[in-house]
Amino acid sequence: MFRISRLTDYGTLILVFLAGQQGRLCSASEVAAGTHVAPPTAQKLLKVLAKTGFVDSVRGTDGGYRLARSPGSITAAEILDALEGPVAITECSTDDSDCVLEHLCQVGGAWQKINGALRVALSDITLADLGRPQAEFAPLALKRNLGEIRTRTN
Repeated sequence: MFRISRLTDYGTLILVFLAGQQGRLCSASEVAAGTHVAPPTAQKLLKVLAKTGFVDSVRGTDGGYRLARSPGSITAAEILDALEGPVAITECSTDDSDCVLEHLCQVGGAWQKINGALRVALSDITLADLGRPQAEFAPLALKRNLGEIRTRTN
């Protein structure tokens, strides 16, 4: 099963929470409370997110964390790359593939095409999109999918 890790899911929740704070500095405990992520996990993820450049960390008594870039400029693909590594659904979908069967494989090209489509979809979704309520986001996804289906059938 292809699934992102719980830490990546929680890291995304933290980014969405910080995006909603509109640049205000938030303590790690405030982030943990606002996301319902356990404080030690929130602290760990905030450090990782600061290292990856998604979050600014300000030290001191009035310090805290804030989003380093606008929510519309951060893609789901970037988040996954930073927290999970590049998305690759098969070994041959990576740039540094070492599959011994790749030169003989009849299905590798199809998997690579699927991986590319997944990458495009992840690049089309921003942190701002991820922060939308599901009721607002679902019609957007449905509209995009219907448009793609129409394009393919015409």
